[in-house]
Amino acid sequence: MRSEANRPVDDDTIRNYRATVAYDGTSYHGFQWQPEQATVQGELTRAAKRITRENVSVIGAGRTDAGVHALGQVISFRSGWRHSVEDLERAVNAVLPEDIAVRELREVAKDFHARFCACQRAYVYSVYDSDARQPLLDRYALHAAGDLDVEAMRTAAGQVIGRRDFASLGQSPSGRGTVREVFGARWVIEPDPIWSAHRVLRFYVTANAFLRGMVRRLVGSLLEVGRGHWSVAEFAEMVQSRDIARAAPPAAARGLCLLRVDYDG
Repeated sequence: MRSEANRPVDDDTIRNYRATVAYDGTSYHGFQWQPEQATVQGELTRAAKRITRENVSVIGAGRTDAGVHALGQVISFRSGWRHSVEDLERAVNAVLPEDIAVRELREVAKDFHARFCACQRAYVYSVYDSDARQPLLDRYALHAAGDLDVEAMRTAAGQVIGRRDFASLGQSPSGRGTVREVFGARWVIEPDPIWSAHRVLRFYVTANAFLRGMVRRLVGSLLEVGRGHWSVAEFAEMVQSRDIARAAPPAAARGLCLLRVDYDG
């Protein structure tokens, strides 16, 4: 009698599942599995294997870096689970660490792939503008002391919208080129949920896909504009240069969060 783990993929009992996942990335070496390192994908795979008793392979829509958070990461995996989807979601969440949670688990078509079927991803980067650090914000936002020229940062952000080679801002995780299309990039001033004495700035950016480190380098470079160290024209020249050495150092990982992944239909 064959085991669950050895059941062929094309068996009629095998179903394909998709889930939205939220996590605090502080304690993890990124999403993607790494040997002898704590990763989000590793924890999700471990939980799925424990519950289904199968050799489950979890696929993620995006490979967030170490320390980066997510509200809307999407995963897919196949399993011969014989009970309800609701039971599977509850069981997986029961064995996951407290800083990872599976949401909106459902069965999908067998050809759905969390990464290859995605048509766009959206990230948000949070910055709080204050003379003094605020420890309750430091886990999820970057402290930027001094006044930032938000209007200049907004103007500069508009320079990255469109389809172009973003080699100056990141590296291709697959080595298949550095051309990406950015659909939107904007800075928003939002109320501070804890104090009103300073402002919280959020940078929302959406693209068909991102290079490794692209959003964090982009934010780091936009902050140079906000601090008056670069002009908008100098920022635009950096983007067009395709020279990653000209970009500012990446902004801290803790301020970045994967908001959502979108699919056709």
